[in-house]
Amino acid sequence: MSQAATVVVIGGGYGGGSVAKALDEVADVVLVEPRDAFFHAVGALRATVDAEFLPKVFLPYDRLLSRGHIVRDRATAVEPGRVMLASGEVLVADYIVLATGSSYPFPAKNEFHDVSEARQRYLYAQRQLAAADRVVLLGAGPVGLEFAGEIKAKWPGKGVVIVDPSAGILCEYESELREEIHRQLADLDVRLILGSPLRDEPATRPGELGRFQATTGAGVDVIGDIWFRCYGGRANTDYLAGALADVRHDNGRIAVTESLRVKGQDTVFALGDITDLPESKRAGAAMRHADVVARNITSLIGGDSATAAYEVGPAAIVLPLGPNGGAAQRPGQGIAGPELTAQYKGADLMTGRLARLFGLDAD
Repeated sequence: MSQAATVVVIGGGYGGGSVAKALDEVADVVLVEPRDAFFHAVGALRATVDAEFLPKVFLPYDRLLSRGHIVRDRATAVEPGRVMLASGEVLVADYIVLATGSSYPFPAKNEFHDVSEARQRYLYAQRQLAAADRVVLLGAGPVGLEFAGEIKAKWPGKGVVIVDPSAGILCEYESELREEIHRQLADLDVRLILGSPLRDEPATRPGELGRFQATTGAGVDVIGDIWFRCYGGRANTDYLAGALADVRHDNGRIAVTESLRVKGQDTVFALGDITDLPESKRAGAAMRHADVVARNITSLIGGDSATAAYEVGPAAIVLPLGPNGGAAQRPGQGIAGPELTAQYKGADLMTGRLARLFGLDAD
């Protein structure tokens, strides 16, 4: 009996965890991940305001794979067929899946590898937010808007201001969606200051309680007790080496083919936020990428061709504003209001789906 192919998956996020699980029965899967538990970033903003929700954003890896294994380490140099780890260990692979995602300012994501440290950071942020009367969010993209909704759902009387240099919000989506979000923000008494950035960031650190006054380039004064940066994602691909480094763009993203192979490679795939696909970088997209990659690697292992192709679809978004608010734009389904948005995502923020992926749904 021939030895099973070895698939090394770099990164245990939404896409990496999904592809590792999908290939577990057909290959020797090694999942390389420095965190001691999966971090459910989709729920991070609610976890920042709700201590009872916080445990739901950390899911143990121990039931994800039944045959493969997880190496708690960090990739430092990845080339076709070879993965160097921070510990000095070298993994030899028949196939490699790059799924290292992106970094983003706290609290939408965090840099901690240990659950205990991450939990303490979120609990600290909750205490700081609870004591603040006025919150300033820099960035009116989906993160800033969703965070405003979560803050208002928890503390309706707290002042929330969002500042962004763009003249409008969610400009890549339909006007009906934008109008619905504007309406709900007005009902929540969230103030939008658009069209001009702050001349200088507040003197206090992000997430630290402390009164400040700042001014936009247009001369609008902004007063707050705490602020958060809600922009600035960065693809995590610094570990690429050799031929793989050549396909990395200046923004860190990786050129991929429709089969989600890294361009110029036969046995190296990439998925999720690190790809150069022209679409919003979201958990759902990463999980759809994982399905295509898993099907292609399964075909290759079986001696067939990698024929599964990923097609970028029309713009779509499900944007909760707290558990019971928000709006969604879904292809072929028009614009959904708060009730359907809560059903799609807002009520549980995908925790049920993630529980099934990680084998926790029976608990």
